[in-house]
Amino acid sequence: MKSKSLPFSTIFIVGLTLFALFFGAGNLIFPASLGQAAGTNFWPAVVGFLITGVGLPLLGVIAMGVSGKEDLHSLASRVHPWFGLIFTTVLYLAIGPLFALPRTGSVSYEIGVKPFVSESMGHVPLLIFTVFFFSVSCFFSLNPTRIVDIVGKFLTPIKLLFICILIVAALIHPIGPIQSPVEDYSHIPFFKGFQEGYLTMDTLASFVFAILVINTVKQKGATTSRAIALTCVKASFIAAALLVIIYASLTFLGASSVSMMGHLDNGGQVLAQAASHYFKSLGGLLLGLMITVACLTTSIGLISSSAAYFHKLLPNIPYKALAIGLSVFSAAIANVGLTQLIAFSVPVLTAIYPLAIALIFLTFLHPLFKGRAEVYQGTMLCVGLVSVFDGLNAAGIKITTVNSLFNHVLPLYHLGLGWLLPGVIGGVVGFLITLIDNSKTVYSK
Repeated sequence: MKSKSLPFSTIFIVGLTLFALFFGAGNLIFPASLGQAAGTNFWPAVVGFLITGVGLPLLGVIAMGVSGKEDLHSLASRVHPWFGLIFTTVLYLAIGPLFALPRTGSVSYEIGVKPFVSESMGHVPLLIFTVFFFSVSCFFSLNPTRIVDIVGKFLTPIKLLFICILIVAALIHPIGPIQSPVEDYSHIPFFKGFQEGYLTMDTLASFVFAILVINTVKQKGATTSRAIALTCVKASFIAAALLVIIYASLTFLGASSVSMMGHLDNGGQVLAQAASHYFKSLGGLLLGLMITVACLTTSIGLISSSAAYFHKLLPNIPYKALAIGLSVFSAAIANVGLTQLIAFSVPVLTAIYPLAIALIFLTFLHPLFKGRAEVYQGTMLCVGLVSVFDGLNAAGIKITTVNSLFNHVLPLYHLGLGWLLPGVIGGVVGFLITLIDNSKTVYSK
């Protein structure tokens, strides 16, 4: 089949779909919370957040497009087949049934439903809501070929409408003057915002969502590597523009809310009180619809992507059975509660995020070092050695001797970026090894 250039209307729909898939649970609550803490330093904080919350995820989509690989497993196997299997499985578990997927249901409930139910009812409303929420998500995910059309044409415009109404109100009539920053935002706002972007999990999800987009692009007629890559780039810029505008606006909303509301526990409370401030009794309903639609679109994408991966890994289990099983399991985990889910996810994300970032940049540099596996292996080994201890620190397991050594020899380690220099050194050493013993050099396709 001859490849063809896709019309802008199709690329625009793909871009809207990318935006909708990325803009889910954490993407609503974290910018507002960041704004409250960053205060007058919200600009450097939001720039750091945009790098990990927008820039890296969209680079992940583009990286998959230019790699020519069919899935993350084959891309990560450029390091080593075992690494490809383990890294891909851990990533799908993190963005799927263990953390991100249950969070879509718990966030929807916490903000959209909980304010309207009595505390005396206990956990029953949460159970009922999560069963309904994941039943709807499962229904749409059972038809994965229609995801782009469903999300891009119908759910995204609805979500954008709800979000824009609240944002426009906040920009025209700010809740109050912006206050002083607190905690780390007073002296390292950029780096704190950078780390906060990890919590969205979007860089991890970018490898997964890219497959949905690439498959759709192929179905539309763009079959060559060049056509697929160009379409991914164009669609990514559309999604990026929307994400940047909305993240910055939500951060401003949070920063301007402190003088009236004080510092609240999470971004969900910030959005709920802001909606009530601007729209009175209609505020809760508006916000509830906005949150639910936002989380639903992400949930559909995660269920379908995770089910497709595990079906490929375990071909004897039908796709539909896996989609239903993931939905049931996620509904159960969602009943643990939003606060606990976020707390559990932070150490894992801190450990695996640097590996995902390194893989993205290695993919772009692949032609430069001609796919030498030693470069992949040296980089990922050195990045992983440091990021594992970052994850342990985030879990409260602090190994004093190692932390003292890393703080002394690794730049930016105290900022959570100590893996940067080791990653570069590991890649360079790997490349030098190939030059010394070229006869044994392994090349990754």
